[in-house]
Amino acid sequence: MTDPAIRTPRDDDRVVDLSDDFVVLPEQTSDDTDRGWGERPGGNDDWLLAERPPHWG
Repeated sequence: MTDPAIRTPRDDDRVVDLSDDFVVLPEQTSDDTDRGWGERPGGNDDWLLAERPPHWG
């Protein structure tokens, strides 16, 4: 049994730094880019819009 005089810190008592300088994860990873997927930079949106099926209206 533990001594009640000894206080163990709880998570509620911890100080957490939530400043803007602290980055946990980047906004976008390197594999979540065109180059990461093996594609050339730039888009093919115009071609995709031109080739869309007629039932897409």
